[in-house]
Formats: sequence, C-alpha cells, structure tokens
Amino acid sequence: QLQLVEFGGGSVQAGDSLRLSCAASGRVFWRYVMGWFRQGPGKEREFVAHITADDGLAFYSDAVKGRFTISRDNAKNMVYLQMNNLKPEDTAKYYCAANRLYASSEDHDYDNWGQGTQVFVSS
Repeated sequence: QLQLVEFGGGSVQAGDSLRLSCAASGRVFWRYVMGWFRQGPGKEREFVAHITADDGLAFYSDAVKGRFTISRDNAKNMVYLQMNNLKPEDTAKYYCAANRLYASSEDHDYDNWGQGTQVFVSS
C-alpha cells in the first residue's frame, strides 16, 4: 500500500500553468502505475493521465492531451502533473492514485488514493 499526498493546487487564470505534485510513501513506489484523476463541480471523477511503473510510458485523456504532462521520479517517490494552457473547464479537485497491476484509465482499478488538491481556473 502507498500513502499519497498531493500538493501544488491553487487559483490561476486561463492560459496559465501549474504543476501538481504527489508524494508517495512506501518502499516499492517504482512498481506502481501512477495516475491523476479529477472531479469538477457537479461532475463525476474522470481520468486525466497515467504513467507506467517500469518504462514510464504516459497516456492522457483527450481533454488534456497536448497540454498536460505526467512524469515521475522513482528515486524521490514523486509523481508530477505539469498543466499548461489551463482552461476554466480544468477547474477540479485533482487526485493522485496508484495501482500495482493496470495501466488503466478506470478509477476502480486504483486502490491507493490521495486526498486531492484543488485547482481553480478563472476566465
């Protein structure tokens, strides 16, 4: 099991950039697929991006592809989400998640979750 803590959220204007970070506790962080999900006001939680455990391959939702970049530093037990050209529709609480098995875009495949960090993008 991993314990996950997100930070780096805040209030920005459309077009700005923000980097979210997720700190993981645990000795085998490098074995976990790491994902970012978000939940906007009045919306269901949705997939944003994930990165594989061994080769660091990334996959993105269509909504963020080309604007967001997920990365990880296994030596520091960290995963990041660089968000560029933010839009008001990116306003959401962003969650870091982890699982040992699946490079998945489905939240039910993840069994480790952080508490989330809020991002607000004004127009």
